[in-house]
Amino acid sequence: MDNKNTDFPQYRKLANDLRFYKINSAIDFEELQTIGNKVYHFKFTAEQYPEKLRIMDMLEVSTEHYEILSTENWETKLMTAGN
Repeated sequence: MDNKNTDFPQYRKLANDLRFYKINSAIDFEELQTIGNKVYHFKFTAEQYPEKLRIMDMLEVSTEHYEILSTENWETKLMTAGN
């Protein structure tokens, strides 16, 4: 995938609604992960090729695992994050 023409940020979520993603660039993303009744906020920089492939998969929505998420849904979930 050629990410040079992709506008960032992009937002995705897992189909099970337990993980939300904000993709800031071809190598940087944030994740909101729901565990029980808590939401945790993580930031990642892809350094290894498999990590970069994961971001490409998210951007392409090429599998049934990822769905497009709205900015508003990301912001709402981010407000509930505990860290």
